[in-house]
Amino acid sequence: VIMGPCAGGAVYSPALTDFIIMVRDTSHLFITGPQVVKTVTHEDVTTEELGGADVHTKVSGVAHLAADNEIEALQATRTLFDFLPLNNKDKAPRRFTEDDRTRQDKSLRRIVPDDPNTPYDMHDIISKIVDDNDFFEIMPDYAQNLIVGFARLEGRTVGIVGNQPLHLAGCLDINASVKGARFVRFCDCFNIPLVTLVDVPGFLPGMSQELGGIIRNGAKLLYAYAEATVPKFTIITRKAYGGAYDVMASKHLRGDINLAWPNSEIAVMGAAGAVNIIFRGLDPQQTEAEVANYSRLFANPLTAARRGYIDDVIEPETTRTRLCQELDALLHKKLTNPWKKHGNIPL
Repeated sequence: VIMGPCAGGAVYSPALTDFIIMVRDTSHLFITGPQVVKTVTHEDVTTEELGGADVHTKVSGVAHLAADNEIEALQATRTLFDFLPLNNKDKAPRRFTEDDRTRQDKSLRRIVPDDPNTPYDMHDIISKIVDDNDFFEIMPDYAQNLIVGFARLEGRTVGIVGNQPLHLAGCLDINASVKGARFVRFCDCFNIPLVTLVDVPGFLPGMSQELGGIIRNGAKLLYAYAEATVPKFTIITRKAYGGAYDVMASKHLRGDINLAWPNSEIAVMGAAGAVNIIFRGLDPQQTEAEVANYSRLFANPLTAARRGYIDDVIEPETTRTRLCQELDALLHKKLTNPWKKHGNIPL
């Protein structure tokens, strides 16, 4: 918890911790202060612009949470601690809840729009399937196209990872991949089961992403999921396209239980894009017919289910019940990776 200035080599002490919580206007993190920056680069910057809480929670991704004052920072710290085990060999604390596993919220059927290009808020789905609508989000202001945080199912702590269609249509980019990879690895370190909610049209295209190393950085999230040995549950709510589908806790990355909602799509890409590549040169009427045919064949989870990539197609309102049941079944899951000194994640 950073409550004041932290500069120079001292910044690497919090940088090595699992979570950093900063206080707005009073806490600052930077390697070199404004005076040194001005001397070397002739830039005029304030301490807040250089290393304030908003900078590190929204732009750099160094810090995980920002609080308006010290009391809120300590309260956030206590809330976070409440989800976590005391050490990597201990179990996370189980809290009493009156929220029944059989609760079915019919409004889940109406959250995902019929139009595949219309955005919606993934927070709405998360809050309706977890205990008491209680979700503690980590890094809420950074890489907002990916949601990560802690919640409970029947009192047991789970880590939530979900694409956010309201930002960049839920595409994975460099920052989201790194954010997700770090959170997945933390949960795996402390034996916290993972629930992944998928609505991803792919990786974000563009020169800036390619030159920034989206291939290497996207591989971090893939590596993290593949390496994780905790119970992994995946719910596909709408789109699961291409390489981004693979990366988001798919069966190919040792996902334990992979479920899909009835209107979900698991494919290489959307129908229109696929038809324009496969049937290049058709007139508009023929193209429209082929798009309709492609959608009929692949714009549903059944093909993936037949091939074993999906364990079941479920109604949205039964999601909470199924997750609680599967968590019971996999609560004592034991899986060990082949022995090695350490893995070589693509840093």
